[in-house]
Amino acid sequence: MKKRFIWIPVVLLIGFLLGGITYYFLSRSTTPSYMPFTPRVPGSVTEASRAFSDVVKAVSPSVVNISSVKTLKKQQTPFDEFFDFLYPFPDGHSKKWKEQSLGSGVIVSADGYIVTNNHVVEQSDDIKVILYDRRSFRAKIIGADPKTDIAIIKINATGLPVLPWGDSDKLQVGEFVLAIGNPFGLSHTVTMGIISAVGRADVGIADYENFIQTDAAINPGNSGGPLVNIKGGLIGINTAIFSKTGGYQGIGFAVPSNMVRLVMDQLLKKGKVTRGWIGVTIQELTPELAAKFGLKASEGALISDISKGSPAQKAGIMRGDIIREFDGKKIGDVGMLRNMVAQSTVGSQAVIKILRRDKEMTVTATITELPVDTADAAPSSSQRTEVDENALSGVTAVDLNRTIAKQLGIDKDDKGVVIIKTEPNSPADDAGIKKGDIIQEIDRQRISNLNDFNKAVSKVKPADTVLLFVNRNGKKFYVAVSPQ
Repeated sequence: MKKRFIWIPVVLLIGFLLGGITYYFLSRSTTPSYMPFTPRVPGSVTEASRAFSDVVKAVSPSVVNISSVKTLKKQQTPFDEFFDFLYPFPDGHSKKWKEQSLGSGVIVSADGYIVTNNHVVEQSDDIKVILYDRRSFRAKIIGADPKTDIAIIKINATGLPVLPWGDSDKLQVGEFVLAIGNPFGLSHTVTMGIISAVGRADVGIADYENFIQTDAAINPGNSGGPLVNIKGGLIGINTAIFSKTGGYQGIGFAVPSNMVRLVMDQLLKKGKVTRGWIGVTIQELTPELAAKFGLKASEGALISDISKGSPAQKAGIMRGDIIREFDGKKIGDVGMLRNMVAQSTVGSQAVIKILRRDKEMTVTATITELPVDTADAAPSSSQRTEVDENALSGVTAVDLNRTIAKQLGIDKDDKGVVIIKTEPNSPADDAGIKKGDIIQEIDRQRISNLNDFNKAVSKVKPADTVLLFVNRNGKKFYVAVSPQ
């Protein structure tokens, strides 16, 4: 009997032990997600994070906030004096008002020179600069270049922190970058991204474009601020964004630092920017044009016109030539050549490699200063002919005479035919041929009048792509028209 009672405490003890073990394992497997724990972060990630923080600490003191005020005037209308007579007392609606804009800038010298965008400070009555340490200064414009949207301003201060220059020519797509500025008035905001592309041109922001494209967030107020690499070097000046909303959408543009330095040096030394010129009008080589010129790749710049007496004409360059190299550098597109010529020293000799009807030639041209050019427009008509059943179907043309040439604002001695109509959705319409365009060549054969035009068109087969040389309001270029 006593032995039977001895087993009772043993069983109870074993039950408590099993229950405790079960509770222990169940509690571990059901630990609430909110219980604190220490993540296992690789050392490389921690080091990278600290590296970016160190870059920001080094760069931020050189970045400034800029606020400018400009006075805008209401355009006078014939009714203003009438209303002034009826209501001679102020009614709160002034003919002048002040507009404030916010931007950013970069200190580039210890004695107070600052780089920013021209659109941040242009026509400003008052410019205020706030430093990283919250000191405030009035600034004056030293020089500006609207063609690249770069301006230099100065404050009366010394011993300022300077941001070192980086080499924008060595940038690679995919590199990490930081953008720092004053977006929406939020001082010294830092965003990170990569270089999305380099050499962006024809964006429509400035006359001379060679932008760095980045996905680092850039917003209104970032204009004029720095784009820096992971070494803390200034590689660009943030200038604009591509946006349908006015805010960040993943595409921002910065002027490369090497272009900024060239502009800044000339503004400080000469008070203006002098650009090189050789006197050619150039256009992109599309795949269609490249094929018509016998090229396998669309590389280089096609010359569509030569200015009389220009360095290019004196060097023997002709319309229809393709520039492949400029001073030893291969030309990838029109924007690249335009910037290289513009940045050339006036008076220097440029070695230019061209392709002319499958033959490579090398010429030397003397760089001169870029002149100011203008052009006018407006078309008309008289006799005409219509073209059917090939790439020029739907085109109606008339002879070019001196009266029409004068109306179009072109040289009275120019020859060709004037387009007075292109049928909607026709091959010519799809290629961009417009009313008022002057056709001066078809497949590199000169067109002097309507008879030449008709003969050339009659030789075009239904499946042929036609190469046209067009004069539009004095601007000359090639167009490849493909049949539908």
